[in-house]
Amino acid sequence: MTGTELTIRGRASSFRSSRWRVKLLLALSGVLAVALVGAAINHPIPSPTLRIRGADISFTLQEEAIRQFVSDNGREAPMEQILASHGSNFVRLRLWVNPAPGTSDLKSALALARRAHAAGLKLLLDFHYSDSWADRTTQQPPAAWQGLSQEELASTVERYTRGAVGDFARQGTPADIVQIGNEITRGLLWPYGQIYSPAGENWAGASQLINAGAKGARDGNPAQTPLIMIHSDTGGDQDASVHFYDQLQQHGVSFDLIGLTYYPFWNGSLADLDRNLRALAYRYGKDIILAETAYPWTLSSSGNVPSVVSTNEALPDATAYPPTPQGQAKFFAALNSVLRGVPNGHGAGYFIWEPGWLPGVGADARTGNAHSNLTLFDWRGHGLPALDAFRPTGKAGG
Repeated sequence: MTGTELTIRGRASSFRSSRWRVKLLLALSGVLAVALVGAAINHPIPSPTLRIRGADISFTLQEEAIRQFVSDNGREAPMEQILASHGSNFVRLRLWVNPAPGTSDLKSALALARRAHAAGLKLLLDFHYSDSWADRTTQQPPAAWQGLSQEELASTVERYTRGAVGDFARQGTPADIVQIGNEITRGLLWPYGQIYSPAGENWAGASQLINAGAKGARDGNPAQTPLIMIHSDTGGDQDASVHFYDQLQQHGVSFDLIGLTYYPFWNGSLADLDRNLRALAYRYGKDIILAETAYPWTLSSSGNVPSVVSTNEALPDATAYPPTPQGQAKFFAALNSVLRGVPNGHGAGYFIWEPGWLPGVGADARTGNAHSNLTLFDWRGHGLPALDAFRPTGKAGG
Protein backbone atom coordinates (compact mmCIF):
# COMPACT_ATOMS: atom_id res chain seq x y z
CA MET A 1 0.00 0.00 0.00
CA THR A 2 1.52 3.29 -1.03
CA GLY A 3 1.76 6.38 1.12
CA THR A 4 -0.68 8.08 -1.15
CA GLU A 5 -3.23 5.32 -0.55
CA LEU A 6 -2.74 5.59 3.22
CA THR A 7 -3.25 9.32 3.07
CA ILE A 8 -6.38 8.94 1.00
CA ARG A 9 -7.72 6.20 3.30
CA GLY A 10 -6.83 8.27 6.33
CA ARG A 11 -8.71 11.23 4.97
CA ALA A 12 -11.66 8.99 4.07
CA SER A 13 -11.62 7.49 7.55
CA SER A 14 -11.46 10.97 9.06
CA PHE A 15 -14.34 12.05 6.85
CA ARG A 16 -16.43 9.02 7.84
CA SER A 17 -15.62 9.67 11.47
CA SER A 18 -16.73 13.28 11.13
CA ARG A 19 -19.86 12.19 9.30
CA TRP A 20 -20.74 9.75 12.09
CA ARG A 21 -20.15 12.47 14.67
CA VAL A 22 -22.60 14.69 12.79
CA LYS A 23 -25.11 11.85 12.61
CA LEU A 24 -24.67 11.19 16.32
CA LEU A 25 -25.19 14.86 17.15
CA LEU A 26 -28.29 14.96 14.97
CA ALA A 27 -29.64 11.82 16.61
CA LEU A 28 -28.98 13.21 20.07
CA SER A 29 -30.65 16.46 19.05
CA GLY A 30 -33.67 14.48 17.89
CA VAL A 31 -33.88 12.62 21.17
CA LEU A 32 -33.61 15.91 23.04
CA ALA A 33 -36.32 17.45 20.88
CA VAL A 34 -38.63 14.51 21.51
CA ALA A 35 -37.92 14.74 25.23
CA LEU A 36 -38.70 18.44 25.22
CA VAL A 37 -41.93 17.87 23.30
CA GLY A 38 -42.85 15.10 25.71
CA ALA A 39 -42.17 17.39 28.63
CA ALA A 40 -44.31 20.09 27.05
CA ILE A 41 -47.12 17.59 26.50
CA ASN A 42 -46.95 16.28 30.05
CA HIS A 43 -46.42 19.68 31.61
CA PRO A 44 -47.86 22.32 29.27
CA ILE A 45 -47.48 25.95 30.13
CA PRO A 46 -50.78 26.91 31.80
CA SER A 47 -52.99 29.60 30.37
CA PRO A 48 -52.67 32.75 32.49
CA THR A 49 -56.44 33.13 32.90
CA LEU A 50 -59.63 31.21 32.26
CA ARG A 51 -61.57 32.64 29.31
CA ILE A 52 -65.13 31.59 30.24
CA ARG A 53 -66.34 31.97 33.82
CA GLY A 54 -70.08 31.69 34.13
CA ALA A 55 -73.06 30.33 36.00
CA ASP A 56 -76.44 28.85 35.25
CA ILE A 57 -78.91 31.27 36.85
CA SER A 58 -82.15 29.87 35.45
CA PHE A 59 -83.94 29.73 38.83
CA THR A 60 -83.35 33.43 39.53
CA LEU A 61 -86.83 34.75 38.66
CA GLN A 62 -88.49 31.97 40.65
CA GLU A 63 -86.35 32.82 43.67
CA GLU A 64 -87.20 36.50 43.38
CA ALA A 65 -90.90 35.68 43.01
CA ILE A 66 -90.91 34.37 46.59
CA ARG A 67 -88.83 37.37 47.69
CA GLN A 68 -85.66 35.39 48.09
CA PHE A 69 -82.78 37.71 47.26
CA VAL A 70 -78.99 37.54 47.41
CA SER A 71 -76.39 39.89 48.81
CA ASP A 72 -72.64 40.42 48.70
CA ASN A 73 -70.73 41.99 51.59
CA GLY A 74 -74.02 43.12 53.09
CA ARG A 75 -75.30 44.74 49.91
CA GLU A 76 -78.36 43.24 48.23
CA ALA A 77 -78.13 43.18 44.44
CA PRO A 78 -79.46 41.21 41.47
CA MET A 79 -77.79 37.87 40.95
CA GLU A 80 -76.25 38.75 37.59
CA GLN A 81 -74.72 41.96 38.94
CA ILE A 82 -73.08 40.19 41.87
CA LEU A 83 -71.61 37.56 39.56
CA ALA A 84 -70.33 40.19 37.13
CA SER A 85 -68.74 42.19 39.95
CA HIS A 86 -66.73 39.10 40.89
CA GLY A 87 -65.47 38.53 37.36
CA SER A 88 -68.13 36.38 35.67
CA ASN A 89 -68.45 36.98 31.94
CA PHE A 90 -71.18 34.47 30.93
CA VAL A 91 -74.52 33.11 32.05
CA ARG A 92 -76.15 29.86 31.05
CA LEU A 93 -79.93 29.73 30.66
CA ARG A 94 -81.97 26.57 30.14
CA LEU A 95 -84.96 26.58 27.84
CA TRP A 96 -87.93 24.22 28.07
CA VAL A 97 -90.50 24.07 25.28
CA ASN A 98 -93.93 24.29 26.94
CA PRO A 99 -93.41 24.20 30.72
CA ALA A 100 -95.50 25.71 33.47
CA PRO A 101 -95.37 29.51 33.06
CA GLY A 102 -92.36 31.08 34.72
CA THR A 103 -90.31 27.87 34.83
CA SER A 104 -87.55 28.05 32.23
CA ASP A 105 -89.97 29.10 29.50
CA LEU A 106 -88.98 31.36 26.62
CA LYS A 107 -90.39 34.50 28.24
CA SER A 108 -88.39 33.95 31.43
CA ALA A 109 -85.19 33.16 29.57
CA LEU A 110 -85.54 36.28 27.43
CA ALA A 111 -86.05 38.40 30.54
CA LEU A 112 -82.95 36.97 32.23
CA ALA A 113 -80.95 37.41 29.04
CA ARG A 114 -81.80 41.12 29.01
CA ARG A 115 -80.63 41.48 32.58
CA ALA A 116 -77.44 39.53 31.93
CA HIS A 117 -76.68 41.59 28.83
CA ALA A 118 -77.16 44.81 30.80
CA ALA A 119 -74.61 43.50 33.32
CA GLY A 120 -72.12 42.87 30.51
CA LEU A 121 -72.48 39.08 30.45
CA LYS A 122 -72.56 36.84 27.39
CA LEU A 123 -75.04 34.02 26.90
CA LEU A 124 -74.95 30.25 26.62
CA LEU A 125 -78.41 28.99 25.68
CA ASP A 126 -79.20 25.46 26.85
CA PHE A 127 -81.93 23.74 24.80
CA HIS A 128 -83.43 20.77 26.68
CA TYR A 129 -85.95 19.92 23.90
CA SER A 130 -88.44 18.89 26.55
CA ASP A 131 -91.23 20.44 28.63
CA SER A 132 -89.19 19.74 31.78
CA TRP A 133 -85.85 18.28 32.83
CA ALA A 134 -83.85 16.38 30.24
CA ASP A 135 -80.66 14.62 31.30
CA ARG A 136 -78.90 11.25 31.13
CA THR A 137 -81.88 9.52 32.82
CA THR A 138 -84.71 10.97 30.73
CA GLN A 139 -85.14 12.72 27.39
CA GLN A 140 -88.91 13.06 27.14
CA PRO A 141 -90.08 14.90 23.99
CA PRO A 142 -92.39 17.89 24.46
CA ALA A 143 -96.04 16.88 24.60
CA ALA A 144 -96.78 18.85 21.43
CA TRP A 145 -94.07 16.96 19.51
CA GLN A 146 -95.09 13.43 20.43
CA GLY A 147 -96.43 11.29 17.61
CA LEU A 148 -94.30 13.00 14.96
CA SER A 149 -92.30 10.92 12.53
CA GLN A 150 -88.50 11.07 12.60
CA GLU A 151 -88.40 13.50 9.67
CA GLU A 152 -91.17 15.67 11.13
CA LEU A 153 -89.37 15.73 14.48
CA ALA A 154 -86.08 16.79 12.89
CA SER A 155 -87.86 19.58 10.99
CA THR A 156 -89.59 20.71 14.18
CA VAL A 157 -86.30 20.77 16.11
CA GLU A 158 -84.68 22.86 13.39
CA ARG A 159 -87.59 25.29 13.16
CA TYR A 160 -88.00 25.65 16.93
CA THR A 161 -84.28 26.22 17.51
CA ARG A 162 -84.05 28.76 14.69
CA GLY A 163 -87.01 30.69 16.08
CA ALA A 164 -85.76 30.79 19.67
CA VAL A 165 -82.20 31.78 18.73
CA GLY A 166 -83.71 34.48 16.50
CA ASP A 167 -85.82 35.78 19.39
CA PHE A 168 -82.73 36.33 21.55
CA ALA A 169 -80.91 38.02 18.68
CA ARG A 170 -83.81 40.33 17.86
CA GLN A 171 -84.00 41.69 21.40
CA GLY A 172 -80.28 42.47 21.29
CA THR A 173 -79.11 39.61 23.51
CA PRO A 174 -77.71 37.06 21.03
CA ALA A 175 -76.62 33.64 22.18
CA ASP A 176 -72.85 33.33 21.89
CA ILE A 177 -73.00 29.58 22.50
CA VAL A 178 -75.91 27.22 21.86
CA GLN A 179 -76.10 23.85 23.55
CA ILE A 180 -77.97 21.27 21.45
CA GLY A 181 -79.62 19.14 24.12
CA ASN A 182 -78.79 18.66 27.77
CA GLU A 183 -76.56 15.76 28.88
CA ILE A 184 -77.28 13.81 25.73
CA THR A 185 -74.77 11.02 26.33
CA ARG A 186 -77.59 8.54 25.70
CA GLY A 187 -79.32 10.58 23.04
CA LEU A 188 -82.20 13.05 22.99
CA LEU A 189 -85.90 13.12 22.20
CA TRP A 190 -86.46 9.45 22.99
CA PRO A 191 -87.28 7.06 21.42
CA TYR A 192 -86.27 8.42 17.98
CA GLY A 193 -83.00 9.88 19.22
CA GLN A 194 -82.27 7.20 21.81
CA ILE A 195 -78.81 5.74 21.37
CA TYR A 196 -78.85 2.71 23.65
CA SER A 197 -81.49 -0.01 23.59
CA PRO A 198 -81.62 -3.80 24.06
CA ALA A 199 -80.99 -4.08 20.32
CA GLY A 200 -77.67 -2.22 20.62
CA GLU A 201 -76.42 1.28 19.78
CA ASN A 202 -78.16 3.47 17.22
CA TRP A 203 -76.47 6.80 16.51
CA ALA A 204 -78.28 7.73 13.31
CA GLY A 205 -81.41 9.17 14.90
CA ALA A 206 -79.57 11.22 17.53
CA SER A 207 -77.12 12.51 14.94
CA GLN A 208 -79.93 13.65 12.64
CA LEU A 209 -81.67 15.50 15.47
CA ILE A 210 -78.46 17.14 16.73
CA ASN A 211 -77.59 18.33 13.23
CA ALA A 212 -81.11 19.70 12.82
CA GLY A 213 -80.78 21.68 16.03
CA ALA A 214 -77.32 22.94 15.08
CA LYS A 215 -78.56 24.10 11.67
CA GLY A 216 -81.47 25.89 13.28
CA ALA A 217 -79.15 27.62 15.76
CA ARG A 218 -76.79 28.83 13.06
CA ASP A 219 -79.64 30.00 10.82
CA GLY A 220 -81.32 31.75 13.74
CA ASN A 221 -78.67 34.46 13.83
CA PRO A 222 -76.54 34.41 10.68
CA ALA A 223 -75.19 37.88 11.49
CA GLN A 224 -73.52 36.50 14.62
CA THR A 225 -73.46 32.74 14.29
CA PRO A 226 -73.32 31.05 17.70
CA LEU A 227 -70.84 28.35 18.56
CA ILE A 228 -72.40 24.89 18.88
CA MET A 229 -71.70 22.88 22.03
CA ILE A 230 -72.52 19.19 22.52
CA HIS A 231 -72.94 18.26 26.18
CA SER A 232 -72.28 14.89 27.82
CA ASP A 233 -72.34 13.95 31.51
CA THR A 234 -68.93 12.21 31.46
CA GLY A 235 -66.62 14.71 33.15
CA GLY A 236 -64.27 12.21 34.81
CA ASP A 237 -64.76 9.26 32.47
CA GLN A 238 -62.24 9.28 29.62
CA ASP A 239 -63.44 6.08 27.95
CA ALA A 240 -67.10 7.14 27.89
CA SER A 241 -66.21 10.62 26.67
CA VAL A 242 -64.05 9.37 23.82
CA HIS A 243 -66.68 6.85 22.75
CA PHE A 244 -69.38 9.52 22.69
CA TYR A 245 -67.50 12.18 20.73
CA ASP A 246 -65.88 9.62 18.41
CA GLN A 247 -69.32 8.34 17.45
CA LEU A 248 -70.64 11.85 16.85
CA GLN A 249 -67.78 12.62 14.49
CA GLN A 250 -68.14 9.29 12.70
CA HIS A 251 -71.85 10.02 12.16
CA GLY A 252 -71.27 13.46 10.67
CA VAL A 253 -72.19 15.69 13.61
CA SER A 254 -70.55 19.10 13.26
CA PHE A 255 -69.89 21.05 16.46
CA ASP A 256 -67.48 23.58 17.89
CA LEU A 257 -67.25 22.92 21.61
CA ILE A 258 -67.18 19.92 23.92
CA GLY A 259 -69.36 20.38 27.00
CA LEU A 260 -68.98 18.16 30.06
CA THR A 261 -70.84 17.76 33.32
CA TYR A 262 -68.44 17.54 36.26
CA TYR A 263 -69.74 17.08 39.78
CA PRO A 264 -66.97 15.36 41.80
CA PHE A 265 -69.46 13.38 43.89
CA TRP A 266 -70.72 11.79 40.64
CA ASN A 267 -67.89 12.22 38.15
CA GLY A 268 -64.71 11.51 40.08
CA SER A 269 -61.66 13.35 41.35
CA LEU A 270 -59.92 16.36 39.90
CA ALA A 271 -57.22 13.95 38.71
CA ASP A 272 -59.87 11.98 36.79
CA LEU A 273 -61.13 15.19 35.22
CA ASP A 274 -57.61 16.33 34.34
CA ARG A 275 -56.84 13.07 32.50
CA ASN A 276 -60.07 13.28 30.55
CA LEU A 277 -59.61 16.94 29.57
CA ARG A 278 -56.08 16.32 28.30
CA ALA A 279 -57.13 13.26 26.31
CA LEU A 280 -60.05 15.09 24.69
CA ALA A 281 -57.95 18.16 23.89
CA TYR A 282 -55.31 16.08 22.08
CA ARG A 283 -57.83 13.85 20.32
CA TYR A 284 -60.25 16.46 18.96
CA GLY A 285 -58.42 19.79 19.07
CA LYS A 286 -61.58 21.52 20.34
CA ASP A 287 -62.17 23.84 23.25
CA ILE A 288 -63.79 22.20 26.27
CA ILE A 289 -66.26 23.73 28.71
CA LEU A 290 -67.54 22.33 31.97
CA ALA A 291 -71.18 23.07 31.22
CA GLU A 292 -72.16 22.21 34.80
CA THR A 293 -70.12 21.99 37.98
CA ALA A 294 -70.63 22.57 41.69
CA TYR A 295 -69.16 21.80 45.11
CA PRO A 296 -70.72 21.80 48.60
CA TRP A 297 -70.06 24.43 51.24
CA THR A 298 -71.84 22.27 53.83
CA LEU A 299 -73.11 18.70 54.12
CA SER A 300 -76.25 19.79 55.91
CA SER A 301 -79.71 19.74 54.35
CA SER A 302 -82.38 22.41 54.27
CA GLY A 303 -86.14 22.43 53.75
CA ASN A 304 -86.58 18.79 54.81
CA VAL A 305 -85.00 17.64 51.54
CA PRO A 306 -81.88 15.46 51.84
CA SER A 307 -78.89 17.05 50.13
CA VAL A 308 -77.57 15.42 46.98
CA VAL A 309 -74.19 15.08 48.70
CA SER A 310 -74.16 14.58 52.46
CA THR A 311 -70.96 12.69 53.36
CA ASN A 312 -67.24 13.30 53.07
CA GLU A 313 -66.89 9.86 51.51
CA ALA A 314 -68.83 11.09 48.46
CA LEU A 315 -66.14 13.69 47.77
CA PRO A 316 -62.98 12.13 46.30
CA ASP A 317 -60.84 15.17 47.19
CA ALA A 318 -62.47 15.97 50.54
CA THR A 319 -59.16 15.98 52.41
CA ALA A 320 -57.81 18.82 50.28
CA TYR A 321 -61.15 20.54 49.78
CA PRO A 322 -63.45 20.01 52.78
CA PRO A 323 -67.16 20.84 52.37
CA THR A 324 -66.90 24.22 54.08
CA PRO A 325 -67.15 27.76 52.69
CA GLN A 326 -63.35 28.02 52.53
CA GLY A 327 -62.96 24.48 51.20
CA GLN A 328 -65.47 25.22 48.45
CA ALA A 329 -63.47 28.31 47.46
CA LYS A 330 -60.23 26.28 47.37
CA PHE A 331 -61.89 23.65 45.19
CA PHE A 332 -62.89 26.17 42.54
CA ALA A 333 -59.42 27.71 42.53
CA ALA A 334 -58.03 24.21 41.89
CA LEU A 335 -60.64 23.51 39.21
CA ASN A 336 -59.70 26.76 37.48
CA SER A 337 -56.06 25.68 37.53
CA VAL A 338 -56.88 22.26 36.03
CA LEU A 339 -58.69 23.89 33.12
CA ARG A 340 -55.93 26.41 32.52
CA GLY A 341 -53.47 23.52 32.32
CA VAL A 342 -55.28 21.79 29.45
CA PRO A 343 -52.91 21.63 26.43
CA ASN A 344 -53.06 24.30 23.74
CA GLY A 345 -55.44 26.45 25.75
CA HIS A 346 -58.38 24.12 25.08
CA GLY A 347 -59.67 24.35 28.65
CA ALA A 348 -62.07 27.19 27.89
CA GLY A 349 -63.91 27.49 31.19
CA TYR A 350 -66.79 26.44 33.41
CA PHE A 351 -70.37 27.22 34.40
CA ILE A 352 -71.20 26.80 38.07
CA TRP A 353 -74.65 25.31 38.27
CA GLU A 354 -77.33 27.40 39.99
CA PRO A 355 -75.25 29.29 42.58
CA GLY A 356 -78.40 31.04 43.83
CA TRP A 357 -80.84 28.10 44.04
CA LEU A 358 -81.75 28.66 47.69
CA PRO A 359 -84.27 26.64 49.73
CA GLY A 360 -87.89 27.46 48.94
CA VAL A 361 -87.97 26.81 45.20
CA GLY A 362 -88.40 23.20 44.15
CA ALA A 363 -87.01 21.52 41.08
CA ASP A 364 -90.60 21.11 39.90
CA ALA A 365 -94.10 20.80 41.35
CA ARG A 366 -93.31 17.38 42.84
CA THR A 367 -89.62 17.65 43.72
CA GLY A 368 -87.85 19.83 46.26
CA ASN A 369 -84.36 21.33 46.20
CA ALA A 370 -81.66 18.78 47.03
CA HIS A 371 -78.89 21.09 45.80
CA SER A 372 -79.11 24.00 48.24
CA ASN A 373 -75.77 23.05 49.84
CA LEU A 374 -74.01 23.58 46.48
CA THR A 375 -74.81 27.29 46.16
CA LEU A 376 -72.42 30.23 46.35
CA PHE A 377 -74.70 31.91 48.88
CA ASP A 378 -75.69 30.68 52.31
CA TRP A 379 -79.34 29.95 53.11
CA ARG A 380 -79.93 33.60 54.04
CA GLY A 381 -78.64 34.68 50.63
CA HIS A 382 -75.28 36.01 51.87
CA GLY A 383 -72.41 35.58 49.42
CA LEU A 384 -69.75 32.96 50.20
CA PRO A 385 -65.99 33.14 49.55
CA ALA A 386 -66.36 30.92 46.47
CA LEU A 387 -67.86 33.84 44.54
CA ASP A 388 -64.23 34.47 43.68
CA ALA A 389 -64.46 31.40 41.42
CA PHE A 390 -65.43 33.92 38.74
CA ARG A 391 -62.06 35.66 38.93
CA PRO A 392 -59.83 34.86 35.94
CA THR A 393 -57.66 32.57 38.11
CA GLY A 394 -60.52 31.37 40.33
CA LYS A 395 -59.38 33.12 43.49
CA ALA A 396 -59.28 36.55 45.07
CA GLY A 397 -56.81 38.91 43.48
CA GLY A 398 -56.54 36.94 40.26
